[in-house]
This record gives sequence, C-alpha cells and structure tokens, in this order.
Amino acid sequence: VERSLRVLDGAVAVFCGVGGVQPQSETVWRQADRYHVPRLCFVNKMDRLGADFEQVVSEIASRLHGNPLLVQLPIGAGDTFGGQVDLIRRKAYYYDPEEIATKLRIEEVPATMRDEVELARHEMIERAADLDDRLMEKYLADEESVTEADILTAIRKGTLSGKVQPVLCGSALKHMGVRPLLDAVVDYLP
Repeated sequence: VERSLRVLDGAVAVFCGVGGVQPQSETVWRQADRYHVPRLCFVNKMDRLGADFEQVVSEIASRLHGNPLLVQLPIGAGDTFGGQVDLIRRKAYYYDPEEIATKLRIEEVPATMRDEVELARHEMIERAADLDDRLMEKYLADEESVTEADILTAIRKGTLSGKVQPVLCGSALKHMGVRPLLDAVVDYLP
C-alpha cells in the first residue's frame, strides 16, 4: 500500500455503511495524507441492515480528521435503500434490481427529501465557495446564479489540494452508485 500510494494520482476511499471507519482505513488514510493523495469517499453497503450514512461521514471527520463534502445523499438505507440524490444536479438516481442496476434512472428529487436536499445543497455550495474565489463572488451576489460547472470546478480544486473529500454512497455489489462514482473520479481527481 505504501509503495502504491507514492505513485497514485488519486484514490477512492471505500467505507462500509454499517462498520464505518475501520482501523485499516485509518492506516491507509494517514499514508494517503503523507503522500498528498487526493481522494473521494464512497460509503458502500448502504443496502445492508444498520447502514448509517451520517454516522460514517461523522467518523471520517472525527477519526480521520478529513473534511468530507457531501455531493450525494442516500435515498433510504438498509432494505429501503433505492438510490442517491445528486446535490449538484438536484436529481435522484434510481436503479432497477432486475437489470442488476446497470440502468440508471434519473428522476426528480422525492418530495419527502426536498427540504433536506436544499439544505444540504446550500451547505455544499457554501463550503465549495470557500475553495474558489470566483464561486464565492457569484455565491455572494446570487446563489441561484451558481452553475453546475462552477460547483464542479470548485470541488475539483478543493479535492486536488486535499482541502475536501467529496462523499458519495451506494452499494457496489448491486452496482448501485458505481456509475456516478466513476463520473466523480473523472470530475474531481487528476
């Protein structure tokens, strides 16, 4: 792991939605810090009983001293996990189990989550604005004038500098969230 981290341009740190930050995760995270490896966080196994997205994000901040930046919120957890809400695009991603989640269905944010999504999105834009002066100017002038490209640029800048780690979620075994994760790799990592 030590040798690999010396040559990596970026990494995806995968955390269990149930177990959270584990001792091996702490060791690898410290090594990645040492070699200044930019990284994304993926909270996996959101479909398992006992999955707690907020708890894992909290552990990334407290135990790893990371700076997690939510770019997605899960739609449900455990048996009710159905997909994710993309905070940047304000869209919900759903997966059809019979298609082994290879088909991504994009829909509007569920009505029950709209307030939570808007609050999380506002916080994400505010934190992203701290990473990019141009975005800060637009944000202070008019938050609604901030574009998707502005947000992506600021988050990429923050990720590459190691100031933030974008957090996504899903269930890799069922291919839920893998495509948005790969898109995030392209958007945020070198």
